[in-house]
Amino acid sequence: MHVEVNRLSVAYRGRERPAVEGVSLGLRAGDIGVLIGPSGCGKTTLLRAIAGLEPASEGEIRISGEVVTGGGTHVAPEKRRIGMVFQDYALFPHLDVARNVAFGLDAWPRGKRAQRVAEVLELVGLAGSEKAMPHELSGGQQQRVALARALAPQPQLLLLDEPFSNLDVDLRERLAHEIRGILKAAQATALFVTHDQLEAFAIGDEIGVMHEGRLHQWDDAYTLYHRPATRFVADFIGHGVFANATLKRVGNQVMVHTALGPLADSAECPLPSAFSYGQCEVLLRADDIVHDDDAPVKAEILRKAFRGSEFLYTLRLATGEVLLAHVPSHHDHKVGEWIGIRAQVDHVVTFQREAGAAAAPIASFAA
Repeated sequence: MHVEVNRLSVAYRGRERPAVEGVSLGLRAGDIGVLIGPSGCGKTTLLRAIAGLEPASEGEIRISGEVVTGGGTHVAPEKRRIGMVFQDYALFPHLDVARNVAFGLDAWPRGKRAQRVAEVLELVGLAGSEKAMPHELSGGQQQRVALARALAPQPQLLLLDEPFSNLDVDLRERLAHEIRGILKAAQATALFVTHDQLEAFAIGDEIGVMHEGRLHQWDDAYTLYHRPATRFVADFIGHGVFANATLKRVGNQVMVHTALGPLADSAECPLPSAFSYGQCEVLLRADDIVHDDDAPVKAEILRKAFRGSEFLYTLRLATGEVLLAHVPSHHDHKVGEWIGIRAQVDHVVTFQREAGAAAAPIASFAA
């Protein structure tokens, strides 16, 4: 691993609990990691600890195999060869683009410095903008200059703290894809902090979900969505609800009975030794619920949100349970109307009923 964080904790005097508690993660060279979670969850503190800006109370950080934090070692931030990109870009308003980018290259020979500035500006799509002043650039262009400046000294790790938060939504999503391409072209290893899930999915190879200082899961986007490790991850990622269900074993098969009928009644899965049967809750995503006029189960439309190609319907069953469903937008039903629905679940994830936010799933398997 290029970056290794082992059981890292960061505690502040006077606070009841650590800001970061027992976090472990690994990031391969050339990969992009993303930390997401609600405000105050500790993701920025973790980023600052990796940068050397916050002292760790416990644990270890290794970069390129070298211990930079832990075991009595604390390498100074300026000696960690880390580049940082901030929310506010932090460009020098009195310097043109070329001099902003060259700011961290003072020790380089003049010719090599000019060559490197031209290289990174070409990389971020701003070739020919060397003489422009920051105020003459758009927000997206300023962010690219900040990225070019961070990449210029060839850091062994790049840290980005919510770099798109000052941009409008459309630009943020487009820029996230572009920044991923730039980082991959530069073969840069990067760790990114955001609160935006779509942004995280667009840019990250590995995504970590944090809550109350703890890292609940470090995985790719597909696994986070379909196989959440904790109830908090299941609730935080995507649209979905927890519906009452009953788990039964029939031979070597597991049956999950819900108000929509049985789920995974033909699924074969290895049963964990601590598997628990009986009352539980099953995670049902909005894309697990299919609109089907011929389905025997009907649901009342409580709310509808137009998303362009689809609606997000909030539905209520006759039993009182509430579900969410993505429905193609040409199925434009009225609020209060009853429609037929059925479950089409490829990944069944169940939790103990009324479990806390950190409870582990009872089972996860493919239907």
